[in-house]
Amino acid sequence: MVPLKDVALLAEPERLQLLLDAVKDYAIYLLDRHGNVSSWNTGAERFKGYTASEIIGQHFSRFYTEPDRAAGMPARALRIAAEAGTFEAEGWRVRKDGSRFWTSVVIDPVRDENGAVIGFAKVTRDISHRREAEAKLRESEQRFRMLVQGVRDYAIYMLDPQGIVSNWNAGAEAIKGYSEQEIVGQHFSRFYTAADQAAGEPARALAIAARDGKFENEAIRVRKDGSLFWANVLIDPIYDETGALTGFAKITRDVSERRRAQEQIDAGKEALAQSQKLEAIGRLTGGVAHDFNNLLTVIRGSAELLQRPGLTEEKRLRYLAAISETADRAAVLTGQLLAFARQQPLRPQRFDVALRLDGMEHIITTTIGSPIDYRIEVADGGGSIEADPSQFETAILNMVVNARDAMPTGGALTIGIECVGHKPSIRHHAQADGAFVRVWVRDSGTGIAADKLPRIFEPFFTTKDVNKGTGLGLSQVYGFAKQSGGDIAVASEPGSGTTFSLYLPQAGAGAEQLIVPRKPIDPTPSKHRILLVEDNETVGRFALSALTELGQDVVWAHNGAAAVEQLEQGELFDFVFSDVVMPGMSGIELAQTIRARWPALPVILTSGYSHVLAEAGSKEFELVHKPYSMESLAALLS
Repeated sequence: MVPLKDVALLAEPERLQLLLDAVKDYAIYLLDRHGNVSSWNTGAERFKGYTASEIIGQHFSRFYTEPDRAAGMPARALRIAAEAGTFEAEGWRVRKDGSRFWTSVVIDPVRDENGAVIGFAKVTRDISHRREAEAKLRESEQRFRMLVQGVRDYAIYMLDPQGIVSNWNAGAEAIKGYSEQEIVGQHFSRFYTAADQAAGEPARALAIAARDGKFENEAIRVRKDGSLFWANVLIDPIYDETGALTGFAKITRDVSERRRAQEQIDAGKEALAQSQKLEAIGRLTGGVAHDFNNLLTVIRGSAELLQRPGLTEEKRLRYLAAISETADRAAVLTGQLLAFARQQPLRPQRFDVALRLDGMEHIITTTIGSPIDYRIEVADGGGSIEADPSQFETAILNMVVNARDAMPTGGALTIGIECVGHKPSIRHHAQADGAFVRVWVRDSGTGIAADKLPRIFEPFFTTKDVNKGTGLGLSQVYGFAKQSGGDIAVASEPGSGTTFSLYLPQAGAGAEQLIVPRKPIDPTPSKHRILLVEDNETVGRFALSALTELGQDVVWAHNGAAAVEQLEQGELFDFVFSDVVMPGMSGIELAQTIRARWPALPVILTSGYSHVLAEAGSKEFELVHKPYSMESLAALLS
């Protein structure tokens, strides 16, 4: 190696040779005008494998492959360089050991002062690694293209930033109907319905994809032939290395068959549900008809017996009592049905559950009888709830009666109270967090078979013998629990007893205990002027007669509009007594109208059933339940 400080002392040819020998990544050498090697640098020796003494004087064609030499490639390269002033190409070359490598070749002619070609300067670079990388990239791109084109169940294509289609796979052609030549360069909005296009859905989809990083949706799309199909669409934005948006990748799948299958499943479920509803309605109406026919038999028979001449006073009173008691039983039956349907108007009050159960101890022990051992368990002092106390007591008694009937030869009955932090999942309903009071009733009786457990809360379904209950007791418990914001669970095994768990929301801290005192009944009520509103002719005549018999001054309006007209005439009334369910203006609407226009005039409502009343009106106005009696009307007037 010549020291750097001595380079300046070298002659120009020596300095040039020193420079060429320092270049190791390029083979730089000279050829005479016939193509024989006349110089050789270190890079040429490294690439080709020949030393300068081995190759100088040899023809450069030995670096070419046999096919290229046979095709005259070396001579052609020199001719083009001499004629065109340069020759540039890439191709295979051969090393001394016979191995091949891919090169980039540049050949420039060398001319004398007269312009005659006296040789050639040749620069060769080994670019095998670059070619291998490019080949791998092309292979990868080809595989990816084959993969995308091989997918026929998905339309996979690209959009530019404005939504113009830039490529198209076979799946897109199969689903949409357009060939690649037909659709590339067109806007993707043509796949949308006219309504979606007018609403700007295509632009919105791209905007959401660019903003959120993805857009996904299922909607109707349009094929080339105009037919519609359900599509699942996914759009992803594509960014370059600088973060600039360069377009979108769009994947679409035809999900029409899946949608049709789901619609058929839904239709089947709906048909099954409808069938089950009809079966339940049939069972319900059959049960109602059976029980009411029994009650009507007693009422009709007693009324016919009352018509017989020569009845003793004792028999007359007996038949009248039978009619009255049977009417009460009918009222209880309808109340149980309303409770199951969650349409029973409730009067919620805040009360302590443990204290309430203590007050029921006598009636519970009387109901179950002495062969059954009864005890109550209270954890952490019990808890308070806000519910209808009368319906709560009825629910407890219904569960107690159910437990008693499961222990015909005696056993143990336990009622427990505890506060819990959540309501568990019951009958596929999700768990509900929050404070609940759990009241459980456990017996040591016969238990319930597993196949009957799912049906025990259905109206008129019973596991008891014929004439051993109506099948409405547990239905009332279920309806009361649901309408009060809670639920009821059951656990049972044949021979091991049954446990019912009633979950009711715990009353909020600080809530006041509400006690509504019962009005004393005045046997001789003072006289009032009453506006009676009743659309049913039979009920209206009875109410008019009963109120008149009680010494009241009554005006009867047959509907809400007639009642408003009566009030607009300026007549004075002490209160309005109105039915709830009436054609046109309902009793609730009438009461709200009176409150707005005549706020000092009290309104009392009456109904045997009204979903409007149960949901919205029971807390706004005083309510008298049908069927009402002379006693309840007298209590109303006291």
